[in-house]
Amino acid sequence: MKAREVKRAKMVARYAGKRAKYLTEGDYEALQSIPKNASPVRLHNRCKLTGRPKGYMRQFGLSRIQFREMASKGLIPGVKKASW
Repeated sequence: MKAREVKRAKMVARYAGKRAKYLTEGDYEALQSIPKNASPVRLHNRCKLTGRPKGYMRQFGLSRIQFREMASKGLIPGVKKASW
């Protein structure tokens, strides 16, 4: 799944210029000829370590599970377990 997401990201970058041009011109027939995976809406954030799509934390690029494990081990600078 991680490889598929990388492939989509490359395709979005490749067709970004054409997509923008067709949208500004209002040429929707030409827009239909572009592959579906070239749409930026189809990209999904995934954990950099596991590829998990849900529970993603943008600030760290990790899923909540990996974030918790790494924070507990002290591998993320500036993050510590809260206690009160």
